[in-house]
Amino acid sequence: MDLFEARAEREQELEAPLAHRMRPRTLDEVVGQGYVVGPGSSLRRAIETDRLRSVIFYGPPGTGKTTLAHVIARATKARFASLNAVSSGVADIRRVIEQAKEERRLYGRRTVLFIDEIHRFNRAQQDALLPYVERGLVTLIGATTENPYTQVNAALVSRSQVYRLEPLQPEDLRRLLERALTDRERGLGHQAATVTEGALDLLIRYAAGDARRALNALELAVTTAPVGPDGGVEVDEETARAAIQQRQVVYDTGGDEHYDTISAFIKSVRGSDADAAILWLAKMIAAGEDPMFIARRLVILAAEDIGLADPHALPLAVAAMHAVQAIGMPEGRIPLAEATAYLARAPKSNAAYRAINEALEEVGRGLPLTVPPHLRGTGYRGAQALGSGVGYLYPHDFPGHWVAQNYWPEGVAPRRYLREEDPASDSASDSASGDGAGREGLGFGGGREDEEERGT
Repeated sequence: MDLFEARAEREQELEAPLAHRMRPRTLDEVVGQGYVVGPGSSLRRAIETDRLRSVIFYGPPGTGKTTLAHVIARATKARFASLNAVSSGVADIRRVIEQAKEERRLYGRRTVLFIDEIHRFNRAQQDALLPYVERGLVTLIGATTENPYTQVNAALVSRSQVYRLEPLQPEDLRRLLERALTDRERGLGHQAATVTEGALDLLIRYAAGDARRALNALELAVTTAPVGPDGGVEVDEETARAAIQQRQVVYDTGGDEHYDTISAFIKSVRGSDADAAILWLAKMIAAGEDPMFIARRLVILAAEDIGLADPHALPLAVAAMHAVQAIGMPEGRIPLAEATAYLARAPKSNAAYRAINEALEEVGRGLPLTVPPHLRGTGYRGAQALGSGVGYLYPHDFPGHWVAQNYWPEGVAPRRYLREEDPASDSASDSASGDGAGREGLGFGGGREDEEERGT
């Protein structure tokens, strides 16, 4: 590289976005992800001793996946190569492999290969890489925003250590922004910029754990803020708000965020926290989730987690689903919110859910299911000659519309699928055993006992 090229490269570096300029160069500069690369972690020791094995970094944008790859590139004595799966193909992989072979043959040096967006490689491209990772010719560093266990070749995953990177905490983002404001070499220190606490909090909330978004928003706010008489700039809340666009919800309708969010939604309703459930509902609606998917989950939840404790819950959830189907969005958000609030506040019982599962389990194990003669149907030809229905006692012919008789398959002793702690179980099981106590009605109580039993 001559002097002109070096100067051009330096100028290009200075003109790069703040998030690129402030990218950590060493492990000590990495903010957050302490459980992955903090002092004493196995990955940090492997990087510091240059004994890294193949790894896959997985997490939302702006959590440090590419940053860690660049830190490793600076720390390793191995040859470092990188590919982007969006723009690379099998030919690029083969070129890197040939160079790795030459490096090993001539200098005995390993090759570390970083592949950004590795989930974008198709099956053939991933298969082309596999043998060389398996033999150790290349040490793979993969970065992906998608779940590698579903989007990356299982053989590659099995030969790699997967590290999940979480969104940065507010205190981590604050450290990054304050560092950028004071760094005169790579940051904004030369601009003598000050940011009010309110503006800083606003930028941190906007970033939602994404370091790149936080730094880009800070840079835009500083560069668009009016210059004061002393040549410095001050970013207040109004300036910060003007510099950021409406926050986009991190969500993927077919990936982990989809499943994690609906899980949090269901568990909030089950746990009777209506306000948390409404927030998760808002996240899904804002992200464009299929409203009928949400409505169907509410119907299932009404039957599974409330059921006998409040028999009105299921028809209300079904009505909400039909309303959403009939009126569409955005108005459909209202019946969805109504159903969510009602189900969250309703008493809870999983008695019916548990009962049918246990009964199905016994059927699957081969429980005899022969219908006894007195319970058999009489509406088909020859039924009377076969003795069907003989001996059946019609409950409405007896006082209280109840009479003791066996309703179980031949040779099967009565079971108790509705447990003792379920208020509905007493009358049902007593009827089966011939005891008429409690048959006047079924009063279904609520659900703290059920929640404690499930450990949720």
